[in-house]
Amino acid sequence: MNDGHDDFLDALESGDGYYLECANGHGSLPPRTVCPHCGDRDLSETALPESGTIDSYTVVHVPTPAFADEAPYVTAVADFGAVRLTGRVLADEESVDIGDEVSASVGGEEESRSVVFEPR
Repeated sequence: MNDGHDDFLDALESGDGYYLECANGHGSLPPRTVCPHCGDRDLSETALPESGTIDSYTVVHVPTPAFADEAPYVTAVADFGAVRLTGRVLADEESVDIGDEVSASVGGEEESRSVVFEPR
């Protein structure tokens, strides 16, 4: 069941991205019922920052069949403050670097939606 993840993608797609935050300030991505850092069960939705920075990335040259037409493409981990997101960068591999500022959105078809990053 992907209800929490689908809700997260729906919110991100509509410009209302969020993460879950416990009373101790730990952030995590839905779906969650317990903070993975401290076990707190009191989680609240907190607005995802409008931009983050790329911490790490890789260029995929041999993709799964679902992404065969898009190779090569860049997959990155981006820091959005209390949380880090993984997604595909919507830019040429030559133009992506660690520390680049990106915004998060959603790409793909209904059955294969995922997080994507757009350079800012």
